[in-house]
Amino acid sequence: MSSRDISFASFNLYNLQLPGRAVYGDTDGWDTSVYERKVAWTGRMLARLAADFIGFQELWAAEALDQVLDQAGLAGSHEPLVPPGHRGDRIVCAGAVRADMLVADPEWITEFPPETVLKSTGDDPQQPAIAVNLSRFSRPVLHARIRPDPATPVIHVFVCHFKSRRPAEIWRERDWYDRDVHGDHRTALGYAISTIRRTAEAAALRVVITKIAKDTAEPIIVLGDMNDGKASNTLNILTEQPRYLGPLSTGGGDNALYTAQTLQEYRSIRDVYYTYVFEKQRESLDHILVSEQFYDNSSDRLWAFKEMTVENDHLNYDDHKNSGTCDHGVIRAAFKWKPARGAPGS
Repeated sequence: MSSRDISFASFNLYNLQLPGRAVYGDTDGWDTSVYERKVAWTGRMLARLAADFIGFQELWAAEALDQVLDQAGLAGSHEPLVPPGHRGDRIVCAGAVRADMLVADPEWITEFPPETVLKSTGDDPQQPAIAVNLSRFSRPVLHARIRPDPATPVIHVFVCHFKSRRPAEIWRERDWYDRDVHGDHRTALGYAISTIRRTAEAAALRVVITKIAKDTAEPIIVLGDMNDGKASNTLNILTEQPRYLGPLSTGGGDNALYTAQTLQEYRSIRDVYYTYVFEKQRESLDHILVSEQFYDNSSDRLWAFKEMTVENDHLNYDDHKNSGTCDHGVIRAAFKWKPARGAPGS
């Protein structure tokens, strides 16, 4: 493998917290024996992935991540990325990267960029005005800058975890919720609120990406638990719905992102990609999105797509709270350094 080749993975840790420490309303947290199984299983999975950069969601305790990396045999090669001063009292997006690849201190983006204005008077006279007053990510987005080799450009990597599709628990609202008035509608209203929040987060992250990618040759990777499918509005906002070119054509979108799922589907006879199971329905909620520098048919390609793998056998068993497994599939995408002729930075 060339030193310029690179691989990425996304891993929802399913509330990786130290034993006996609170996880949301569960003040007792994980039992010690379950925690040990979580560390062992997560460590084995990371060792199998052997990715250069791993983005994590649902990390609580930094110490727990250290133990997992040690279990995986990665403590000597990978540097954990956890928000400075994190006390383990909330879940965060985190990462682990080969130490020689990190070129700057990571940052966690909490606030929406000021350009994210979600207000409109409508497209026609029949539409009433709308305003969404969100200004922060539910889970701060990790932004890391890495370089696999001194001869390659710096890659911007974003790790995100958007609002789940679970309906917001509006029955907790004290200032307006009335069970007699809203009780029969709490599920519909809760789903709508979750969708609005997730949509706003996707739009805010797209603004961040555009400010970096527009009219530049900056390579970008976005990965994480986006809590929505490949054809969803959430992914449409993030990717800007690029056109996937035919094998003999070249081009690529300056501001676009391409899903590794689609790149893998082009090489597969059958699509069996799923990362989550709910009510026996299999869906893809976890994604790796790449800029045109990682897209095979882009005239600005620097890395060619090699393969994508999905570890999801554990989703066949709904025993994650006892077995130590996670409730999401774990995904990995690998890329080979193979610049297109004349590509910037090649």
